[in-house]
Amino acid sequence: MGQNDKIQLFEDKRIRTAWDEEKEEWFFSVVDVIAVLTDSKDPAAYWRKLKQRMREEGNETVTNCHGLKMTAADGKKRLTDVADTEQLLRIIQSIPSPKAEPFKMWLAQVGRERIEETIDPELTIERALETYQRKGYSREWINQRLQAIQVRKELTDEWDARGVQQGIEYAILTDEISRAWSGMTTRQYKRLKGLKKENLRDNMTTLELVLNMLAEATTTEISKQKEPETFAENVEIARAGGKVAGDARKAVETQTGVPVITSQNAAQLNQVVTDMIEGVVAEETGASDTDNG
Repeated sequence: MGQNDKIQLFEDKRIRTAWDEEKEEWFFSVVDVIAVLTDSKDPAAYWRKLKQRMREEGNETVTNCHGLKMTAADGKKRLTDVADTEQLLRIIQSIPSPKAEPFKMWLAQVGRERIEETIDPELTIERALETYQRKGYSREWINQRLQAIQVRKELTDEWDARGVQQGIEYAILTDEISRAWSGMTTRQYKRLKGLKKENLRDNMTTLELVLNMLAEATTTEISKQKEPETFAENVEIARAGGKVAGDARKAVETQTGVPVITSQNAAQLNQVVTDMIEGVVAEETGASDTDNG
């Protein structure tokens, strides 16, 4: 079952979801939904009791719910009960909560947005922009990140055209590109930044993003020109594309005397920006006080 994991927000509360591409259906973490609707201190215990009561009442909804591995708060994948939209509405009916009706409307909105994005993929970019803005990223970084998404999409489209299989082969080629330009595999790069399940690109600096884009865009162009027929040929092209960006990284480091690759992640980088802004404000306030004095 091909799924795209995603965090949906309802009243600024996180709800883990998965989109099943084959069934074209959203699946929602039942425990997360219960946490939103009930404000229970132990949503898992609440769900166990509710599930038992629904079974005793002969409600087959809980029987049809299945488990799916989703990323927990500690970054680890754990099995959790999920429900599709119809099942979730049945469960919500069994939960006395004033938030139930707004939540039903939210479910309808989530489904509508996915359909709209399928028809017009540009909407996906617009919503990603809004999400990054809410997270506090700078406009310059967001512009580069959205461009990186497009560059990555062009690369995977090219891989699809060359018969590269999603999953393990995508991962191998991505690692070859990463190793060639950064000197590290994706996993090593994430470990350097102290990441677990977080998206690596969301934790890159603008320069890291630009060089990663250069590596992927170059790989795409080389592939289009050479038209590889085997996976081994795709590996060589991935290394060649990554090397172009790797040479660029070394040139930048020679000119600046500073390593391009940083161990800082998004939280740390955003804190640096916040500290800088607060410092400027403090200086201006101090100057103003002096002038007034």
